[in-house]
Amino acid sequence: MGNEMKCRVRSGKQEGEGKALLETSEIIFRGDFRLKIPFAAIRSAKAVNGELQLRTVEGLAIFELGAGTAEKWCEKILHPKSRIEKLGVKAGASVALIGFGKADEEFLKELRELRKTAKTVSEGGISPDVQWIFFKAETQKELSGIARISKAMRGATALWVVYPKGNPKGQGKITEGEILAAGRAAGLKDVKVVGFSATATALKFVIPVSRR
Repeated sequence: MGNEMKCRVRSGKQEGEGKALLETSEIIFRGDFRLKIPFAAIRSAKAVNGELQLRTVEGLAIFELGAGTAEKWCEKILHPKSRIEKLGVKAGASVALIGFGKADEEFLKELRELRKTAKTVSEGGISPDVQWIFFKAETQKELSGIARISKAMRGATALWVVYPKGNPKGQGKITEGEILAAGRAAGLKDVKVVGFSATATALKFVIPVSRR
């Protein structure tokens, strides 16, 4: 899911194979060595013969992604979509927020700027006309909320579960696998994953077409 690919990377004196991930605001490489390049640190980006070449103040990093992929990643780095665009929420849509608070003011501001109807509701109070539901969860105990929310979903309503990025299993925090299992157990279908922020990921669920 998302933008990730096995590749070879060269950066300074380092060179090796591993997995590259194109996140919301940074590109990450994990393999024979580790590398993280924030978009804000990139001075130039170009795709040449299947290579994504990124120049920063620290030097040149080359990702051997192959023809097509290098061009696509370069375009996304040079012209990144906004968070709202990646989430797919359209102007005028009815949005329900569950588990969000003052710490999420930046996201709430983005909704207001696009004149969304953002409703802070309880898990049992989602109105039938809601088109987008954002559920913020961090612990395994909160996963039960997915089953309750699914019962209030109608038609093409979409549920985005927002959870902490990179939580290791067994430390009380939820993992992507646990969220997928909870959503599927509730009769939902997972269709997309995006980087929600530098510290959170969002996983999208919908009602299967056959049940709408």
